[in-house]
Amino acid sequence: MLKFISFGSGSSGNCYFLYTPTDGLVIDVGVGIRGLKKHFKDYGVSLAQVHYILITHDHADHIKSVGSLSGDYHLPVYATHEVHSGIDRNYCVTRKVAPELRHNLEKGVNVQIGEFSVTPFGVPHDSTDNIGFCIEAEGVTFCLLTDVGKVTDEMAEYIGRADYLVIEANHDTEMLAHGPYPQHLKTRIVSGTGHLNNVACGEAIAKHMSEHLRHVWLCHLSEENNHPELARKTVESVLRSYGIVAGKDFELEVLKRTIPTGPYELF
Repeated sequence: MLKFISFGSGSSGNCYFLYTPTDGLVIDVGVGIRGLKKHFKDYGVSLAQVHYILITHDHADHIKSVGSLSGDYHLPVYATHEVHSGIDRNYCVTRKVAPELRHNLEKGVNVQIGEFSVTPFGVPHDSTDNIGFCIEAEGVTFCLLTDVGKVTDEMAEYIGRADYLVIEANHDTEMLAHGPYPQHLKTRIVSGTGHLNNVACGEAIAKHMSEHLRHVWLCHLSEENNHPELARKTVESVLRSYGIVAGKDFELEVLKRTIPTGPYELF
């Protein structure tokens, strides 16, 4: 059975684990390696179950420990060529990914990675490059979209494929507008290469979901400009305006920022 754990989701660090009884991959390694090892032990899973690493983009909260995890366990790292180059340039990544462990992904090109059929697709964000993942395994389609400036037609298509969806609900627009951030940062966040707000997240789900969507997790919430209950209630309200009832049509949850969420069985 396919399972999913979030080991952190937010600007403090992002890391997601998708695994079967015999194979596993990590998406992003933005949490500390010591903390990650402790989380795996606490959850009764082993880092030996991780066989691959996928990276969305080259911001520190997604890649901080990628070189350490890859090097310590000799794990191949899959990312676009641009993201690999960005990792090399990022001073927050003190241990780089060894050249022999780097594998390039191309947007829109499906690749079989162990038991997982993986299709990366473009996601607008102000990083060197950014991709979401549509992953199929054991008859289940799992999609992850984080650090989303805006929802494109291509992204909408993959949302529609998902049985299980992880999607960014980064901020509440009013909290951001009246919050402590400097204006240049507020402008960056609300831009088409920034982050997705709660309402836009709800609309993306409502407009593009399919009838076979089973579970949605809201990810990458801002600590300063959002709150888990506010994000959930806002998305639920938007969904209701489209005649969709969270908890009935599909499950809706918020991933915790700094501690694990899960595990979940995907079937």
